[in-house]
Amino acid sequence: MTQLLPLIDAVPPVRGVPGAPLTKPPEVVADRGYDSDPHRRALGARGIRPTIARRRTAHGSGWGTFRWVVERTVSWLHQARRLRVRYERRSDLHEAFVKLRCGTICWSLLHSGSFF
Repeated sequence: MTQLLPLIDAVPPVRGVPGAPLTKPPEVVADRGYDSDPHRRALGARGIRPTIARRRTAHGSGWGTFRWVVERTVSWLHQARRLRVRYERRSDLHEAFVKLRCGTICWSLLHSGSFF
């Protein structure tokens, strides 16, 4: 897990609000994969509160409900074989197919009436 701290450093300042822009997030929420005391200490030294689940502890914190929505949406996107196995070399074409699939997902949800 060597990418946590460079990822935090790469967060751009939040602009558009009155006053000085925020240069760091106030809190980091992560899963058990990022659970290590060196990461917790490094985030604490930067003034960032780590909310990271401990390994070998009971589940049930409630964060899984948000993760399930994201994983469900990704699985809907991967039902299209072209997106599951990426054939396009150009990223703009791949992004176009992702947007088309998102449109078909929204159309099917709105058309079936299960969205409301």
